Amino acid sequence: MSNKALRILIADEQHFQRMRIERLFNRLDYYRVAPVQDLEELLTLIEYGGVPFDLVVINAAMVDGGLNLADLFLDHPQVHHALIYGADAALVSAVSASEVHRIQVIQAASLELPVIERAMAVIESRRPFVGTVISVS
Repeated sequence: MSNKALRILIADEQHFQRMRIERLFNRLDYYRVAPVQDLEELLTLIEYGGVPFDLVVINAAMVDGGLNLADLFLDHPQVHHALIYGADAALVSAVSASEVHRIQVIQAASLELPVIERAMAVIESRRPFVGTVISVS
């Protein structure tokens, strides 16, 4: 059974992708989902939000190499888990085995239901958590 109190943030420039991913979470009974369209919105929410996000889902193409997402999410107290998709091989290999429990990096251009199910199973199994990263090739 899913924890309906989990807070999820989805960041993608394409409206269709944000809504599609949000619907996938809804199918799994997660409804506390906030979609954002740009990096500035994402950073504002995680910096100034009062309650941490349990999961941040982000398209790596949003940063276009200008920001190291793994480093940002790994040490951020307002982000417990991160799921980065559309990543290149360099970002996938940059996440070490010790960080795998907190950040998941996927090379696929979009997310599908099985990937989200696996990520949420890890997050749910670690409640209460101090932070987690997941890596899927």
